[in-house]
Amino acid sequence: MKNILTGLALIAAVAACAPKTEAPPATQPAATGPAAAAPAPSPETAPTIPTSNPSKEAPWLQVPLGLDNENLNIPADNPLTPEKAELGRLLYFDARFSADGKVSCATCHNPRQGWTDNEPVSAGIHGKKGTVSAPTVVNATYMALQFWDGRAATLEEQALGPVVNPVEMGLPSHEVMVSTCKSIPGYAPYFKKAFGDEAITKERIAQAIASFERTVLSGNSRYDRWTFGDKTAMTEQDIRGRDLFFGKALCTRCHAGPNFSDSMFHNLGVGQNKPKPDQGRFAVTKAKEDMGAFKTPTVRDVTKTAPYMHDGSEKTLEDVVEFYNRGGTKNPNLDVRMEALNLTAQEKTDLVAFLKALDGNPYPVVAPPEMPK
Repeated sequence: MKNILTGLALIAAVAACAPKTEAPPATQPAATGPAAAAPAPSPETAPTIPTSNPSKEAPWLQVPLGLDNENLNIPADNPLTPEKAELGRLLYFDARFSADGKVSCATCHNPRQGWTDNEPVSAGIHGKKGTVSAPTVVNATYMALQFWDGRAATLEEQALGPVVNPVEMGLPSHEVMVSTCKSIPGYAPYFKKAFGDEAITKERIAQAIASFERTVLSGNSRYDRWTFGDKTAMTEQDIRGRDLFFGKALCTRCHAGPNFSDSMFHNLGVGQNKPKPDQGRFAVTKAKEDMGAFKTPTVRDVTKTAPYMHDGSEKTLEDVVEFYNRGGTKNPNLDVRMEALNLTAQEKTDLVAFLKALDGNPYPVVAPPEMPK
């Protein structure tokens, strides 16, 4: 248990949570609940605001301020426990489950690189290049579906995909993954602590990795603290950008809710002017309206996840704002929500400033653990 708690101390550094909240509309509604009951702070003194409260489903886990602590999408058959999350942390960083012994989950989803790899497209075994930019793991538990095209229904399903992808980790089957894990004696005690016995299956491996990923949470940003009453947390420029985000810039048409994502799929025109554009969600559903549509990512901690869009085609936040300002890239399936914004130069700068105010504090950096032997 000591090792478990030591590992989870890194995860718990994400400390923060509050009652379930929704991203406020352009005109901020009157506060309700504890925030409304608190006396108004003086301009010179910031109010005392808790950075965390326990998850309603897993009380040992702290959920950051501004996020939903009532529903972390924890499946009934995979309750979230510290023992399971610790096992998942080990598996997440273990490159021995790849064909060349060099690629782990953390290779493309590196905690020190925004839980991505900061590349336009990710590289897997033997340097093979994929076709999309690695999405962040941060707050992934709030997404209704996983991967850019939504082909995985749960984090458990997502965890198994890269293992047998010939470009990513490249194993011929999940059975090889299981046999590799069984061949490492040091894993058996962790499986016993997590599941009650030492049996190792692909389902348990997936459940452990998904459990770990559910603990990778980020919130308690300057915006969250401002929303909960600390009017010193954001600058005047941040507030102007906030008003644009919820108003003229139309960002909340897709980037909505506590995680700033509707968890849906939209065609913005990204890459649709290429000779062979990525089909996006269409590859999964075969529905015409899904051609070129990709999942809305969170914009929390967006400063850490460049380059942007599913293909990494936009290098900076300024580039992203320019892309939206011109209404995306025209194509037959362009989402009806996309339109030219006509933002001024100052408004673009203000909007970027607000996006930076969404950086979580503290950020959930997890160090690579010592691997079982």
